[in-house]
Amino acid sequence: MQGWEVNVNDQCPIMVTVKPEYAPEHSDPEQERFVFIYYITIQNRGAQTVQLISRHWVISDANGKSIEVRGDGVIGEQPVLAPGDEHFYSSFCVLETHVGCMQGSYMMLGEDGQYFDAPIPAFTLAVPGVLN
Repeated sequence: MQGWEVNVNDQCPIMVTVKPEYAPEHSDPEQERFVFIYYITIQNRGAQTVQLISRHWVISDANGKSIEVRGDGVIGEQPVLAPGDEHFYSSFCVLETHVGCMQGSYMMLGEDGQYFDAPIPAFTLAVPGVLN
């Protein structure tokens, strides 16, 4: 498995770890189709139970093209995480270039009834060897 881990959200009670990976078996460079899988771990480091309500992603390629993705939960789920719990999932995106980036946030709902965003700073999507 190729890729690297990006730990984000150091100051937020929600710790998100992202591991992006290029998927050559699903890509077609001649057709400008580059598929990237990203593996996400969401950990509740806070003192209260929270629920992931929605997601917001901004996905950009090297041509400056950006798309926004918004939706309820992640992969059809709105997981509830007690303190110390983790939720794992994977998804993918398709770019028209060898390199791009993603960033976004999860809207969370605490058991105290307060909503808050768990920001996910930009991380790189790149075909291996392109940035070296």
